[in-house]
Amino acid sequence: MKTPLSAFRNALVAALGGFLFGFDTAVISGVEKSIQQLWMLDEVSHGFTVATALMGTVIGALVAGRPAEKYGRRRVLQAIGLLYLVTSLVTALTSTWSIFVLFRFLGGVGVGASSVVGPMYISEISPAHSRGRLVALFQFMVVSGILIAFVSNYVLYGVGEDSWRWMLGVQAAPALLYFVMVFFVPESPRWLVKQGLADDAAKVFAEIGEPKPAEAIQKIKASLHYDVGAVKENVFNGQYNKPVFYAVALAMFNQLSGINAIMYYAPRIFEMTGLAKDTALLQAVSIGVTNMIFTLLAISVIDKFGRKTLLIVGSVGMVVSLGLVTHAFYTQQFGGYAVMLYLVGFIAFFAFSQGAVIWVFISEIFPNKVRSQGQTLGSTTHWVMAAAISWYFPVLAEKSEMGGFYAFLLFTVMMILHGIFAWKILPETKGKSLEGIQESLGIH
Repeated sequence: MKTPLSAFRNALVAALGGFLFGFDTAVISGVEKSIQQLWMLDEVSHGFTVATALMGTVIGALVAGRPAEKYGRRRVLQAIGLLYLVTSLVTALTSTWSIFVLFRFLGGVGVGASSVVGPMYISEISPAHSRGRLVALFQFMVVSGILIAFVSNYVLYGVGEDSWRWMLGVQAAPALLYFVMVFFVPESPRWLVKQGLADDAAKVFAEIGEPKPAEAIQKIKASLHYDVGAVKENVFNGQYNKPVFYAVALAMFNQLSGINAIMYYAPRIFEMTGLAKDTALLQAVSIGVTNMIFTLLAISVIDKFGRKTLLIVGSVGMVVSLGLVTHAFYTQQFGGYAVMLYLVGFIAFFAFSQGAVIWVFISEIFPNKVRSQGQTLGSTTHWVMAAAISWYFPVLAEKSEMGGFYAFLLFTVMMILHGIFAWKILPETKGKSLEGIQESLGIH
């Protein structure tokens, strides 16, 4: 079945928040050494400065669900766009470390909120047969933002001692575009039903190509135990233990792969292997290109082969790639561009599996009445782990000659465990309606 153009358009606009998410995540890789020298930061302060945005993502992920339930998905997406715009301009222009840290933190709040509300909105406004592709579009835009950030860093490197300001400031342009475009998408039909606006929801369902809007609305009402006076559900009440476990475990494994440490410190890792800084920045671009290509490949097959299959295949590839990087750091025999090839291989398998699946899977497995809470839980877990690993990585890497070995050994072992988890424990969700997934997990 074909995806209606309007459904694709709505998903694409929401996914632009993912582009800003990715850009904000990767742009710091070209900036971190400049700000370390500018403000004379030691290893701990430097790691803190880089991780500040990730601390903000934790807060953003924690707080986004409630306003998304109260005011609607669309209004929160609009607020996120404005936050991206303001923080990109302030971090680029400030000469004060404390202001820089504060607005990097606030930018992180936008990233965390986007990781909750963006996939949730897309999953709720997408037809079941193409939901995997459309939610994965959010991840494709994330990796596109990462690639553009790497390219931008490489192009702007060397324009002057303030090149880092340009690297941060260019984000304002796509942020403004996103902020304006979100005003032209409809509200989530499932949120409208929860507010008692069934007629408005029916219009949105008709627009996105739902063949039986009335039947879809009745299923949503049933899944909500539709009652205006009902007691508010809590995702931790014991009924949702399975989806809670799946979301937390998958989000933890996502970051225990080392993906954000590699994205944040890609040029530094390449410099550790003996490459010059300008060459290291260029190699970071190769990671961004690989990330985008294999995310696009995953999007094209995720609804055909399923989420579980992609995770298993990706686990095998990530274990091999990370194992080779670990061996290179252990022997200190980097073999020219060998480590770059190993890391590119890791990125390919990560993008094909974990990168494409995580936001799709977490947005699917929670019932309508607790979806915002579940998305918040998964995203918060993801960002807590990202902040911890990204703060710890430079400290470990610079404190010991074997720091790189220990870091990548940890990532390798975690991906072995991830493969077992995906193979033996995770359920498959492809092709099922959101309400059908709820039934298959035994949630009534």
